[in-house]
Formats: sequence, structure tokens, C-alpha cells
Amino acid sequence: MSLISVLAAAAAAWVFGAVWYMALSKPWIEASGIECDENGRPKGGSPMPFILSAIAMIVVSGMMRHIFALSGIDEFGKGAVAGLGVGLFFISPWIMINNAYGMRPFRLTLIDGGYATFGCAIIGGVLTLI
Repeated sequence: MSLISVLAAAAAAWVFGAVWYMALSKPWIEASGIECDENGRPKGGSPMPFILSAIAMIVVSGMMRHIFALSGIDEFGKGAVAGLGVGLFFISPWIMINNAYGMRPFRLTLIDGGYATFGCAIIGGVLTLI
């Protein structure tokens, strides 16, 4: 596992996120309470969330690569399952805590937690391929 695998895994999870949130855009916008214009697009759009999410995917992929190297995870199935566990048992509960204190709908937690879970599974699988 190398820097190339980290970048490829991050890119794969980032692209998955684009597909995930495009498919769930209406329920996510409703649950998040973001104001939209007359065309249904969020007001005040900025490229910053996209840039920050790409950086975050690199950070997550890099740390998962480090954990996988220490743990001897080097097969696709093991990587995908370990990644699924990271998303489901580390990241999603944290999202739930933040949303609960913010009095956000549980539906938002399901959407964002689902992305974290499946995105980490993708990262875990891709890290073992390259």
C-alpha cells in the first residue's frame, strides 16, 4: 500500500459520495434544512465543501492505510470489511452524536452515516488493490 493507493481510495470514496448525495439530494436537503433557490439548488454555493471533502477523504484513506499496514490487512475482502467497520462503528456514531445535539432529523444521520459506512468500505477495498 502506497501513496498511490491512498489517493486512489480517496478518489473512489469521493466519487461515491458524489453519486450518493446526488441520488439522495432531495431528502438530504430536507433533513439538513439548507435553504435552496427557486431551482432547488442550495443558496450561496461554494466549492469549499468539495475541496474540504476531498482533503478529508485523503486523510481518512491515509489513516486507514496506516492501520491496515499495522494490522496486516492486505486482501480486498478484509479491507472492505474493515473499512465497513470503521464507517459503521467509528464515524457513523460520531455523526449521530453531532446530529442529536444539533436536534437534526435522524434521517440526516442515516444519509450521512450511510455515506461514511459505504465510503469507508470502498476505501478499505481499494487500499488493498493497489
